[in-house]
Amino acid sequence: MYEAFYGFREKPFSIIPDPGFLYFSPKHRMAFDLLEYGLMNQAGFNVITGEIGTGKTTLIRHLLGQMGPDVTVGLISNTHQSFGELLQWILFAFNLEYRGKEKVEMFHTFLDFLVQQYGQNKRAVLIVDEAQNMSAETLEELRMLSNVNADKDQVLQVILVGQAGLRDTLRRPDLEQFAQRIAVDYHLEALNQDETRTYIRHRINVAGVDNPGLFDDVACDAVYQHSQGVPRLINLLCDTSLVYGFAEQKEKIDAQIVHDVAADKQKGGIFPVQEKKRLAIS
Repeated sequence: MYEAFYGFREKPFSIIPDPGFLYFSPKHRMAFDLLEYGLMNQAGFNVITGEIGTGKTTLIRHLLGQMGPDVTVGLISNTHQSFGELLQWILFAFNLEYRGKEKVEMFHTFLDFLVQQYGQNKRAVLIVDEAQNMSAETLEELRMLSNVNADKDQVLQVILVGQAGLRDTLRRPDLEQFAQRIAVDYHLEALNQDETRTYIRHRINVAGVDNPGLFDDVACDAVYQHSQGVPRLINLLCDTSLVYGFAEQKEKIDAQIVHDVAADKQKGGIFPVQEKKRLAIS
C-alpha cells in the first residue's frame, strides 16, 4: 500500500518474525551469544525468557539459520495447556513416527534416533517455543528424558523459550533438579528509548530506504512512549503510522501521526495503554 510511495522493497514493520530484520540490541546480542555458547559447550538446558513481543521467536529463527550440519533441530512451537503426550510432540518435532505407539515404544524410537545421531557425530537440539505453557510435570518429564545423555557428550540439548511465567514455574521447589541443570538463563527485556530509535531506522534501512529522517527523533520517541520499547508494538505503531502518512501524502512521519495512531488503536480497547514512562513530547 505505502511501500512504493516511500520507496520500500518490502514492508519494514511486519509483525511476522523475520530474522532478516533482526536488530541486535545489546540485550538481543547477549541472549544470542549465550545461546551460541550453550550450544557450543554442550549445555543440557538453555532458557530464554521475555515479555510478549520482545523478539524471542525472531531470535530463535536467526539461531536456526546459523545451525551447522552437525546439529539436527526439532522445534515445538505450539504448546498449550492441553499439551498432551510430550514424547509424541518430540517425535513429531524430529520427524519421527509416533502414531499408534505406546509410551515405551516412543521412548525407544527416540533413544534409537539419539544413538544414530551420536554415531554420525551429530547432536539433537530440541527447541520449545512458548514453553511457559508447559506444566511442571511436563518439564520434569523433559528433565528425565535428558538422562539419555552420555557422561561427557550431550547428545540431546534443550532450548526453552517463553514468557516470564516460565521462570516462575522453574522456581518451584519440585523443579529444583531441573533448575540446577540450566546452564544458560537470560531474560530478554524491551528496548530503551535510544534503542527504539535505532531499531526503527534499522528496519527502514533493511527494507531498502536510506532515510533516517523518515521517522524523526520526536516521532521515534512518541513510538517509544506508546510501546515502551516492545518490538512487536513498535512494529504495529510504525506500520500503521506509515499507512496514515501515505493517506495524508506526507513524506515524513511526525510525532502527531504516531499519537493519532496510538489514540485510535487505544479507542478499540485492544492496543495496550502504556503509562509507565510518560515522555514530554510535543
